[in-house]
Amino acid sequence: MAERKSPLQKGEMAPDFTLKDQNGKDFKLEDLRGKRVLLSFHPLAWTGICAKQMQSLEANKETFQSLNTVPVGISVDSVPTKKAWAEDLKIKDVRLLSDFWPHGRVAKLYGIFQEDKGIAGRANIIVDEKGKVAFSKVYEISELPDINEIIEVLKKL
Repeated sequence: MAERKSPLQKGEMAPDFTLKDQNGKDFKLEDLRGKRVLLSFHPLAWTGICAKQMQSLEANKETFQSLNTVPVGISVDSVPTKKAWAEDLKIKDVRLLSDFWPHGRVAKLYGIFQEDKGIAGRANIIVDEKGKVAFSKVYEISELPDINEIIEVLKKL
């Protein structure tokens, strides 16, 4: 699939992908049809705002479960980096996905890769039960996404 220059929009089919999580296990988007998936893109592990963004996913895991939603974090960091970071943040349930190689391929598919910096932008994309984008929002790199906004969107879907 071709690289996008603008973020995916509501109603578009979400490109399928397979990435390794922090434990080296495959995560395949297509395997989660019938559930909603929150793709929470963040620039880099070991940075303050990214840490808070991922911790907010873990802190709200029961809420996501009750809303038939699987939250995942995605950045261009390697699997070993994601594993060490998850352990440091005490993230046990949320899967942190490595978009390391080919570098940023999934971020590029979703139109949020920042070529000049070599990182994914900060974004939340909700994929619905049928694999379509139900919500897409890109944030400033310095902005912590409001997890309550995401939860409210999920409640209305």
